[in-house]
Amino acid sequence: MAQPARPKLGQHFLRDRRFQRRIVETLAIEPGDLVCEIGAGRGAITELLAARAHQVVALEVDRELARRLEQKLANKPGIEVLEADILLTDLAALCRRRQCAQCYVFGNLPYYITSPILHHLFDYAGWISGMGLVVQREVADRLSARPGSRDYGYLTVLAQLSTNPHPEFGIPPGAFSPPPKVDSALVTFQMKPERIGLPAEQRKALVGFVKLCFAHKRKNLLNNLAPAYPRPRVETELAALGLPPTIRAEQLALEQFEKLFERLR
Repeated sequence: MAQPARPKLGQHFLRDRRFQRRIVETLAIEPGDLVCEIGAGRGAITELLAARAHQVVALEVDRELARRLEQKLANKPGIEVLEADILLTDLAALCRRRQCAQCYVFGNLPYYITSPILHHLFDYAGWISGMGLVVQREVADRLSARPGSRDYGYLTVLAQLSTNPHPEFGIPPGAFSPPPKVDSALVTFQMKPERIGLPAEQRKALVGFVKLCFAHKRKNLLNNLAPAYPRPRVETELAALGLPPTIRAEQLALEQFEKLFERLR
């Protein structure tokens, strides 16, 4: 008798059918959509996604899981299983190959590489119509935090550059196999079409600037920017924006980061 695939690479498979259905029902998927699923695992949600979308490309980096999933879904129309790492996947090429302008992204993300995956997805924002991601509850709080709050930081601003993140509901550890030591949550992302035209180099520079602003959480903005900009110049531009010289990065909204970045260029 074949043994079940053991979880590797930080995977926590969502086994609770109620949460599986609730998640898929929450996602803004249209019948004609192409869905890209990150970490399809054992395919429990893959089939539910296929029931709502026209095409599903299920990515699974684990070779054994991908092989089993391909066998399981071999006769399911509209589903393609790829042994692939999302961090090495060109979403633009995937969309072009499927003759789709954009894809909807869903994933139950491994906690230890959540941040790199988010960075990768935001780089392809123009090719994504929307997203639904299961992440650690702490990450969900950070993604949707407000300026001045404890959870507000670099990841918050990065997400808001191209999306509007919205935490939908929590998922307890017992819904997963094996159960993680922390709570999870589904976060949906509405894309910002007005941001799509931002040149790649300009976006990269802005992201680097924001990262520098948050380099040391206990330092104010002046001290964090000191390695890259003369202190008097930063003080002048902060004053021009009506901001005090003691302000910290976590107190600035996205629009203020953008204005300060433009003035310091």
